[in-house]
Amino acid sequence: MEIRNIAIIAHVDHGKTTLTDAMLKQAGVVEEGVSMDSNKIEQERGITIYAKNTSLPYKGTKINIVDTPGHADFGSEVERVLRSIDTVLLVVDAQEGPMPQTRFVLKKSLELGLKPIVVINKIDKSAANPERAHEEVLELFMELGANNDQLDFPTIYAIGRKGVAMKNPTDEQVDLTPLLDLIMEKVAPANTEKNLTSPFRAQIFNLAYDNFLGRLGVARIYDGKVKDGQTIFVKMPSGESRQARITKLYTFNGVQKESVAEAFAGDIVMIAGISDAYIGETICENKDQESMPAINIDEPTISLSFLVNDSPFAGREGKFVTGRQIRERLEKEMEINVGLRVNFDSEPITVYGRGELHIAILIENMRREGFELQVSQPHAIVKTIDGVECEPYEEVTIDIPEEFQGTVIEKLGKRKGVMKDMKIKDNQIRMIFEIPTRGLLGYRGQFVVDTKGMGIICSRFMDFKPFAGEIMKQEFGSMTSMITGKSMAFSLWNLQERGVLYIDPAIEIYEGMVIGHVLNGEDMNVNPTKNKQLTNMRTSGNDEALYLIPPMRLDIEKGLETMREDEYLEITPKTVRLRKRLLTEQARAKDARKDIKFS
Repeated sequence: MEIRNIAIIAHVDHGKTTLTDAMLKQAGVVEEGVSMDSNKIEQERGITIYAKNTSLPYKGTKINIVDTPGHADFGSEVERVLRSIDTVLLVVDAQEGPMPQTRFVLKKSLELGLKPIVVINKIDKSAANPERAHEEVLELFMELGANNDQLDFPTIYAIGRKGVAMKNPTDEQVDLTPLLDLIMEKVAPANTEKNLTSPFRAQIFNLAYDNFLGRLGVARIYDGKVKDGQTIFVKMPSGESRQARITKLYTFNGVQKESVAEAFAGDIVMIAGISDAYIGETICENKDQESMPAINIDEPTISLSFLVNDSPFAGREGKFVTGRQIRERLEKEMEINVGLRVNFDSEPITVYGRGELHIAILIENMRREGFELQVSQPHAIVKTIDGVECEPYEEVTIDIPEEFQGTVIEKLGKRKGVMKDMKIKDNQIRMIFEIPTRGLLGYRGQFVVDTKGMGIICSRFMDFKPFAGEIMKQEFGSMTSMITGKSMAFSLWNLQERGVLYIDPAIEIYEGMVIGHVLNGEDMNVNPTKNKQLTNMRTSGNDEALYLIPPMRLDIEKGLETMREDEYLEITPKTVRLRKRLLTEQARAKDARKDIKFS
């Protein structure tokens, strides 16, 4: 059987997974309602977090498909996948056109010499403009230095949610046959007579974990065949090798993996038995075979500390609350999350990630498993390159109505953002900024407020560049409880005039817990437990109704954005709270005096 290997790449929410699901349904390998986004968080957020493998049969050919994440924080997932396939389907929204992650994944594809097939998706949107989207994609190809072969890319038009594809936008909408036929025509078979008869050689491009089998390596077989139970050699990019034995061999069928006795060149397999398998390692039949070129993984850009929860409410909701349990969970995460780094030797444990969302997803998974912990404020990683202090920079693309451009430019300017481009289309402005990651931390929530929810902000990591200097962010002051007890509606009614609250009435609070933020930038100690004085006297105005504004409910991402240097984010299976590191007002005042220098 012939094998074709493709990956579906795009910016977040341009329809990769929906299109993949439709292809699987048409091939009859999945039932209605089954999706590639099987993780609960993926389903809730509507985004792909982990790269996943699937396959479908079409006209006697097996088409292996890798569905990749579209969010920049999971870009390291995409880079590895591109090394294992032969062509990419570049999916572009017919209304939005190319976005930051489109540029990132396309650049990587072109550098590897791949010839993308462009899919202009969502052409049924009311503001869709397939012709303009096609022109913008062509401009992007030219800008990224595509060669003549790559510039002559085939284009297909699709509506992923309807499961239809057309060679021209005006063609009859039937099913995805035009897209599948184009894949058969443009993607070369991965298994040829030459590589089938060569000695076995494969490269690991992804990792998985099984509670019974341990670490699993997902690999593309480039040459020969491999059998279950076979003894193999694992070669590192440095040239060192070690021996291992395959204990289980899987291939992919639909969204399921199935155990097989042997697999052949061109296929994508999952291998058990290599307990210390890692990305980029070559698996081969003979010790003297040449190893494959290394697969580079981008470095993390932010860091924060993971600590045992020591708040007054610690241990009430979590099952796993000790430092040893948190350490073991992070060690398990390191088995598969290759974009993550953890320094277990530091006190407290320091975790390094690709962005706020990358870290937030890890913490969300942990709390759902019953973990209780607290984390510090995220910081951009600063390192020295050739004697120069450098920090990570991001390319930020912003789509907003024209009326908000002044506010956005002013706020990003204060955060050391430099505008690189501006385009106006259909009364919408698209601006591209270069900004230090430090400047972007904590801005997204402010952006939503500034644009009244009508703006779109996307970013992608660019590179480490010289340190930009001090960034003056407009910081909120914290509204900190000075007492332990239950919050009262009367107190919150008075406090809501001073800023934004995070809590409802009748919520248990403790001294040092942050219950809201103050707009003037200075911390304020408050008593949220004070109730209305009850007397026998009745006067007009005494019994006026209490109207409470709905609070800003903290989740992990909002907490990471909102928290300040002297605060921790407390995370339990049921609650997310902000708190001061030093809980009492007296301890905070004493700590503040340490920084005062007397002449």
